[in-house]
This record gives sequence, structure tokens and C-alpha cells, in this order.
Amino acid sequence: MTEQGGAGYRNIRYEEQGRLAVITVNRPEFRNAINGETLEEIADALRRARRSDCGVVVFTGAGDKAFVAGADVRALQRRTPKEVLDPWMQGLYNEIEFFEKPTIAAVNGYALGGGLELAMACDIRIASDRAKLGLPETGLGIIPGAGGTQRLSRLVGKGRAKYMIFTGIILTAEEAERWGLVEMVVPHERLWPAVEEVAGRILSKGPVAVRMAKMAVNVGAEADLHTGLAVEKLAQLAAFQTRDRDEGIAAFLEKRSPEFKGE
Repeated sequence: MTEQGGAGYRNIRYEEQGRLAVITVNRPEFRNAINGETLEEIADALRRARRSDCGVVVFTGAGDKAFVAGADVRALQRRTPKEVLDPWMQGLYNEIEFFEKPTIAAVNGYALGGGLELAMACDIRIASDRAKLGLPETGLGIIPGAGGTQRLSRLVGKGRAKYMIFTGIILTAEEAERWGLVEMVVPHERLWPAVEEVAGRILSKGPVAVRMAKMAVNVGAEADLHTGLAVEKLAQLAAFQTRDRDEGIAAFLEKRSPEFKGE
């Protein structure tokens, strides 16, 4: 895996390996806590990933202790009520959720507060068996403000979301998997191979089809069934007009691996 370009990031690393892009929050001395500068660098890295040939974007944290242990509390202390109304972290996480390419959170350690909210904004969450996940904001006299109250309830249900947020309980990786908060838990040393395996499966599929499927699921999850079905039908129509559709069907009939071009 090699770093691409010379963006001069201070708080993250942006790397590419083939069609896999990796954004690593690189503040291990602060358990990868996120501040404003880190958010700006992640946003810039997303723009680079959008322009690149990558097909999957992975988010992770530097070191073995933390994915992202939340927002930088010192930065929160300085925020004014007016600044709370700015998009800030919530706006970036919305962009990640609706990013046109699939996203994976490789949760290698503590994912707390804004860190768990980052993971929840991704399409798929794969966790190390050492990971700990929670939203402890009420212990600071505030609430999750980067999508936590909304995305958590959609993933684990309203009752469990309230329980997690009201009490600030920290879940083990196994508990998070049982609750549906993460899709997969693997031994710590197997985390990256598992991420590469899942990413490889995604990359072997038609890029336009994957993009249309992501859009249909995201939109449909927030709509009534009939609206969701209509969106699905339109997404299928778009996929049917691609060369990848012709290639995929031809490859199946000819019993060979397809060569998708994303067009």
C-alpha cells in the first residue's frame, strides 16, 4: 500500500492499493480523536477518492488501540452554541453515507462518540474482536450530534439506541455484532485480511450496479415501501442501460469471469 500524492496531511493518511482507497485517522497519541482540521483533511481525501479509480473506500484508525475515540473534547469545550448549528462533523458524515462508492469501516479498537458515528456512516462495519463501541456523550452533558441518535436507532432499533445513549454503555465487538451494529467480527490480526476480502468481492461486481444498489437502499430506507420500490425500478433501469450489464450476462452465459468497466 503506497501513499498517493503529497497532500501534506497532518492528521490522516490517504493511501491507495489498486482500486482500494484507505483513509486512516492518524492521531494515535490522542486515540485518533477528531478535530476540525482532521475533518477538513478527511473531506479532502474523499474528494481525491472520488476523482481516483478506486472502487471502495476504507476508514480506519492508526495504531492498535483506537479506530476513532470520538471528537477531541478540548475542541468541543471551545465550541459555541452558534457553532453547534454549523454542519461540521454531521455534514461530513452525511457526505460519507451518500458517497457514490462503497465505504467500509475497519474498526480496529475504540469507536466512541464521533468515532462510532463515523463507522455508522459507512456502508459496512468490520470489527476487530478488541473493538469497543459506544456513544458516551450524555456523560459530558451533551448528546451525539453527528448522526448518532438517528443512525444508531436505524441499525439496532429505537429501544437499544435509547439504552446505549441514555446509559453511555460501551459494547464489546461481539455484543455489537449481536445487536446488528457491525456486520462482522474477526480476530484482531485478521481484520485487514477480512477487509480486503470483502472489498475484493465488491470490486469484482459491476461498479454501476453497486452504485445503483447503494442509492436504492439508502433512499428506500428513508421512504415508504412503494416509493422505495419505484426508486429500485429506476435504479435497475439505469443499470440495464450499461455495457457492464451486457458484459455481466455474457460472462455468465460463457462461464467466465466478467470484465467490468464501470460504463
